[in-house]
Amino acid sequence: MTKSLVEIMGADRSHWVGDGFRVRTLFSYDGDTDAISPFLLLDYGDPHFFEPNTGSPRGVGQHPHRGFETVTIVYDGEVSHRDNHGGGGTIGPGDVQWMTAGSGVIHEEFHSKAYSEKGGPFRMIQLWVNLPKKNKMDPPRYQAILDAEIPAIGFDGGTARIIAGEFEGNKGPASTFSPMNIWDVKIPEAGDVSLDLPEGHNAMVVVLSGYVETDGKRISAARIGRFSVEGSGVNLKAAKDTRLLVLTGEPLGDPVVGHGPFVMTSVDEIRQAFVDFQSGRFGSMPE
Repeated sequence: MTKSLVEIMGADRSHWVGDGFRVRTLFSYDGDTDAISPFLLLDYGDPHFFEPNTGSPRGVGQHPHRGFETVTIVYDGEVSHRDNHGGGGTIGPGDVQWMTAGSGVIHEEFHSKAYSEKGGPFRMIQLWVNLPKKNKMDPPRYQAILDAEIPAIGFDGGTARIIAGEFEGNKGPASTFSPMNIWDVKIPEAGDVSLDLPEGHNAMVVVLSGYVETDGKRISAARIGRFSVEGSGVNLKAAKDTRLLVLTGEPLGDPVVGHGPFVMTSVDEIRQAFVDFQSGRFGSMPE
């Protein structure tokens, strides 16, 4: 039995994060968290053109996180990251930054200096991945995953870059705390495509360009098809030049309590996160 389409999710309006990221929040932990676990939030920075900027790079300044991971995938443009645990660097098209906030991190995200000065097209995704309850207070860590390190596997109908998890026996480079798959899929020609999505995983297909049809419904660009936990695999009819981000994950089964930049399992843990941050226990950014 294949997975069935449960709902189509999306957002019609964009909002700004800082002055450098115009995003649509396609799903978040404000809704049914069991249905999207282990994922929490997806901000899609849909295509935008930035003019050259000779002043300070655009972006978002220092802010804290605790209890989850941020995964930033760049399609166009460049993003520079820096945190107070020594993680950081610049990523461009095809690259990924995977930051584990764990017990607490302070970081900042800006357009790179080089991209800011020349301007150009910009498109990215930031995905929030929940940590299991037992790992929420683990030490922070940072994974810089370059395009050249991500295996690209051809299949009948397209190519899949394996950022995390496994695809047809090929493993992605990202280290994760729970079983999941994150695949960047390109489908150059219109036609039928089958993707082997695991039984027992929550599964979502994010359409970045083109469209797909399944179960008699069309999922257009900047929309997400969420599929059933039951069943394995999905059958899609794709348009020419369709690009997808495929997300699957084993549900964690933990309570989810979030407030702003903190996602924990109880209100008391959220209160403690604010106390710890405001008292300086997260540390501070180096000059």
